[in-house]
Amino acid sequence: MDVVDGTKRIVVAVDESSESMHALAWCLSHLLPSDAVLVLLYVKPPPPPFYSFFDAAGYMLSGDATAEVQKLGTRMVQSVMDRAEAVCRDFNHGVSVERFVGTGDAREVICKAVDKLGADTLVMGCHGYGFMKRALLGSVSEYCSKHVKCPVVIVKHQ
Repeated sequence: MDVVDGTKRIVVAVDESSESMHALAWCLSHLLPSDAVLVLLYVKPPPPPFYSFFDAAGYMLSGDATAEVQKLGTRMVQSVMDRAEAVCRDFNHGVSVERFVGTGDAREVICKAVDKLGADTLVMGCHGYGFMKRALLGSVSEYCSKHVKCPVVIVKHQ
């Protein structure tokens, strides 16, 4: 899905947080030109491995458990995208909105998706983690700002 058609593409990373919805609203009110394509990017975490006490050496995937985890992931994606599209409707721009969903480590997936989508700008929210939490978890927005090839706008929640 490499895009090089001349249309400006703004990618907004969205998740369950109010910070990402605030970043989306900021983008719609301050940054988005009327002829741009807005891409809502959501990254699902990789599914957790299932362990069985019968098989201590490896993984044992239960069909029922795997199906439930997949259903939960699908519902989460739908919920976040519905919220994001509602924010878009509130601004009534009539802008073209696309969805892009990836799975894996958010930092890596966002950087690869931005490149693949041919983004002109990446917009992200800032969770405002303190030093310790940022040191332990890492900052996705900081990582992306250093590794993507396009400009990155990090929107702080007020």
